[in-house]
Amino acid sequence: MIRVLLADDQALVRAGFRALLDAQPDIEVAGEAADGAEAVRRARALRPDVALMDIRMPELDGLAATRTITGDPGLAAVKVVMLTTFELDEYVFEAIRSGASGFLVKDTEPEELLRAVRSVVAGDALLSPGVTRRLIAEFAARSKAPEAAAELERLTGREREVMTLVGMGLSNEEIARRLVVSPLTAKTHVSRTMIKLGARDRAQLVVRAYESGLVRPGWLG
Repeated sequence: MIRVLLADDQALVRAGFRALLDAQPDIEVAGEAADGAEAVRRARALRPDVALMDIRMPELDGLAATRTITGDPGLAAVKVVMLTTFELDEYVFEAIRSGASGFLVKDTEPEELLRAVRSVVAGDALLSPGVTRRLIAEFAARSKAPEAAAELERLTGREREVMTLVGMGLSNEEIARRLVVSPLTAKTHVSRTMIKLGARDRAQLVVRAYESGLVRPGWLG
C-alpha cells in the first residue's frame, strides 16, 4: 500500500485529492497538513511514501518544507512531489534542486496524478517529464555557461553517457535501445550514477546534467 501525505492550505483541494487517492486499491491517504510546518511534523510522524506538497502555504512554504524533509536522513525514503498552479513556476526548479522528485500542475488529469504517485514510489520515472525538462531548460538558459563539474570525474564514460540521456528525458527502456543494452543494465547504470553523485532520484540527475553542461538548452528539440 502506497501511503500519501497531502499538504495544501486549501481544504477543498485536499478533499479532492483524498477522494481520488483513497478510491485506489493500492493507495491510501495517511494524513493531511494545511501548512508547511505541519507537513514536516506529519512527515516525521507518519513516514509516508509520498508527500504531495503545495508550493505556496502559510507558516512555512512548500519549498522550505521540502528542504527540511529531504535534508532529514530519517526521511530519506519520503518522496516529495510539488503541486503548483503554474507550469513554469520559478520555485519548482529550486524545489527539484532541493530534493523534490518532481512536480504536478494542480489541474492535471486524475490518471496522471495516480500515475505520478505510483511512478515516484517505483523510482523509475521523472514526473511530468516534458514540463519538467522545459522548466529546467528555461532556467539553464538564463544562467551563465556551465563549468565542468568536478563530480563528473567520478563517473565512467558510460555513466556520463547515461546521465546525458537521462538529462534529455529518456526512460530506461529508451536508454537501453540507444546503447544496445538490456533495460536492466540501463537501470543499473542510472542507479550507480545517482549513487556516485548523491542524487535522490532522476529529477536531480536531470538538474545535474544541465548544471554540468552535459545537456544544454535546445538539445531537447
